[in-house]
Amino acid sequence: MIHRIKPRILLVKGDQPKRELEFELDLQASLTTKQRFEMMFKRSDQIKEVLIRHGYRKPVEIIKRSK
Repeated sequence: MIHRIKPRILLVKGDQPKRELEFELDLQASLTTKQRFEMMFKRSDQIKEVLIRHGYRKPVEIIKRSK
């Protein structure tokens, strides 16, 4: 069973890094460990897709080491 993460939105006027950090920490503290890992893997996959789409991800290379 997958539990959905309730969307949260922080509205601030201007740049308020302290409030943004507190918001993010509160969000992370409200999640289970499993939910945090699911978020991490989902975001990682999104980043990989963007890199591949823009040609920045290289295929695995075999490097021969000589002594």
